[in-house]
Amino acid sequence: MSGDNCYNGKSKFIFITGGVLSGLGKGVAAASIGALLSRFRVIPVKCDGYLNVDPGTMNPIEHGEVFVLDDGGEVDMDFGHYERFLNINGKSEWSLTMGKVFSTLIERERQGVYAGTTIQFLPHVADVIKDHLFKIASKENADVLLIEIGGTVGDLENEFYIEAARQLSHIVGQDNCIFAHLTYIPIPNGVREQKSKPTQMSVRDLNERGIYPDIIIGRCSEPLTTKIKDKIALYGNIPSKNVISGLDMKSIYEIPLSFQEEGILDILFKKLKISSTGSPKMDEWKRLVDICKKNYESPRKTLNVALCGKYTQLEDSYASIREAIIHAAAHLNVACKLTILDTESMDEASLANLSSFDAIIVPGGFGSRGMEGKISVIKVARENNIPFLGICYGMQLSVVEYARHKCGMPLANTIEVESDGIEVKEPVIAFLPGLEYVKVLGGTLRKGGYDVFLKKGSLVEKIYNGASVIRERFRHRYEVNPMYISKLEEKGLIFSGYSAKEDNIMQMMEIPDHPFFVGCQFHPELTSTLLKPSPLFHNLLKAADKRSDERS
Repeated sequence: MSGDNCYNGKSKFIFITGGVLSGLGKGVAAASIGALLSRFRVIPVKCDGYLNVDPGTMNPIEHGEVFVLDDGGEVDMDFGHYERFLNINGKSEWSLTMGKVFSTLIERERQGVYAGTTIQFLPHVADVIKDHLFKIASKENADVLLIEIGGTVGDLENEFYIEAARQLSHIVGQDNCIFAHLTYIPIPNGVREQKSKPTQMSVRDLNERGIYPDIIIGRCSEPLTTKIKDKIALYGNIPSKNVISGLDMKSIYEIPLSFQEEGILDILFKKLKISSTGSPKMDEWKRLVDICKKNYESPRKTLNVALCGKYTQLEDSYASIREAIIHAAAHLNVACKLTILDTESMDEASLANLSSFDAIIVPGGFGSRGMEGKISVIKVARENNIPFLGICYGMQLSVVEYARHKCGMPLANTIEVESDGIEVKEPVIAFLPGLEYVKVLGGTLRKGGYDVFLKKGSLVEKIYNGASVIRERFRHRYEVNPMYISKLEEKGLIFSGYSAKEDNIMQMMEIPDHPFFVGCQFHPELTSTLLKPSPLFHNLLKAADKRSDERS
């Protein structure tokens, strides 16, 4: 099974590779190209080199946040960029890892697909990758398959993806495939000159693997000079106009507009023989980007928001929350300063300082580390009328805090901490039904998109413009213990969102007589976009704006 006969004859393929160093923003570059091709059916695919089947069990500090798709797939955080820029719902099969590749290969071998043939890295691993890409293109009726290859050229773990891309380009023909390579253009201190040598070496590495990039995007703090473009073009064997500035931007949402100005669409249309009729509809996007730029340079107002969690060593741990705040702020024409606070090191001084913030967010997470600090933060927000949003674990701990300090249950806790040896006598948060005895972590969460039914007359019903049912994305193993719901409600807590009647999971809570105190079991940040911000983040910042006025 080689994949040679699987090409649908229609789809165009755009590969995005990276060189020099990781973290340059291939995902944003890929998403930006996709945004400019919005009049076509663009399907993004991410190829990751790690041997995990998916990133679901990986620590956010190591790999960044886990992005959850509507179909329940746990995927790389770059899918957040794809969805936010392309206005699509991603699918699990669009995420390919070496863990998936090798699992497929071994399964085929066990089923006798290879009829006794010796299984080798080449051709068989590359064939699995090509088959997967062709299958997606055909199944999705894709005009364009936008494929980001993770890591950098030269990494051992992505060699088979690059080889598969080389082979695929020959199968589909040069008019149906294009390679864009993202590199780094440093400006050393004391020299003040853009240097092309790292890019030259990276392109050479790619050439040695049989791939000759059609577009080179140079990530730099300043626009690439004509001199440096000419030099890169000479060594890359491409026209100078095909060397694009990947300029550092205040907002990633400026990048599609920057690529458009650099003429990347003309390059794509010419190489792929695509009609250039019909320009991308970027007017509203540009309007919101202009607001973002203005708020960075001379904001009407700056709101101070505290994000209180435990994954503080890596900013990407809470990437989607950051983006959701940017989206809401743009629509409210305000700037937001987000401060990440480590709840594991919360002390009295840190708690007292929370009153200087206009809003507080307690995000999702797992385990007992930093938990008591989160509960203390929630108590401060509730008692001091600070606008508050608790997400996933943040909602669960909001229920714990309320039970302890408003319902006379000082021993209230979540059953989750029992795995850390903590005895739980009043488990107001319990296992979801059926997960009590599950020991294997991978694939045991309640994940993906579910309907949330909103309580009539509640604050959240108003926030969602009178909707009775909304759809949001979940990733959790625990729920509010049904045994304690009536006691919590008797003391004034309102459960304003719940699942279908057959399982009746409490999915939203709110506290009346508070400027804004909402907890949600789902992750609203995962569905927020620049054009359509999450209603919860939008209304949190509205309440923060009001608090800022009252305090000034």
